[in-house]
Amino acid sequence: MSRTTARAIRIRLGVTPDAGSWCTIGKIPEPPSDVREAAGAGALRPAFMRPLNVLGLALGGPFILVLMLLALIVTCGQALNNWLATGEERERARAEDLDITRRDEAIVELGLDKTFDGDWNGAAAKFLLRWYSHSSHHQRFVVLSEGRILLAAPPKRVSIRREDRMRVVAEIPAGEAVLEDLLPAYGNNKLRIRFADGSWLALTTEEMRSDLHKYLMRHPQTGEVSSAEA
Repeated sequence: MSRTTARAIRIRLGVTPDAGSWCTIGKIPEPPSDVREAAGAGALRPAFMRPLNVLGLALGGPFILVLMLLALIVTCGQALNNWLATGEERERARAEDLDITRRDEAIVELGLDKTFDGDWNGAAAKFLLRWYSHSSHHQRFVVLSEGRILLAAPPKRVSIRREDRMRVVAEIPAGEAVLEDLLPAYGNNKLRIRFADGSWLALTTEEMRSDLHKYLMRHPQTGEVSSAEA
């Protein structure tokens, strides 16, 4: 994390961060009706973008088209380079492709392609069902600070200036859950929050090898957590 980002978090959230990254969750499955009612019958998905934001995207269409064309040119250039590559370079490219395949297989094997562990009575599900009640924004800035897991977001969904509008919307105290990187050998964008009862929910970071991944590589959060309900 850059000094500028860390300073902004201290000012905006009032905490000193160990690490932090923007994250999203997967689609929340439809829970049993009694479970959802007990959790407050909150929203199961983020808010839609406002009409003005959609209009802005539409007006930005030509710019997006240019970006797509540039991406196509880059892709064609890479394909040409691959065709002209030496045997050693092709072998390295095949090894990288194999590494990606193994990573994707590991993600499925560990269940990180799912939103949570599937137990609607677990602490993770209870936390998950209140996710969008805290904020209708589709992202969370997940911060590790003094053993706590803090989640910050703008109160409502925004398309710009998310950092300027974010506030802490949820906190998991130290000892009630840990943040884990189950794929440290791979460059990946998957993490999970594991609660004391063994239930968990998966996070997808905005970046591969995010600031949280780098921190967890230095300080693995795989210790035991207390039996208190998260």
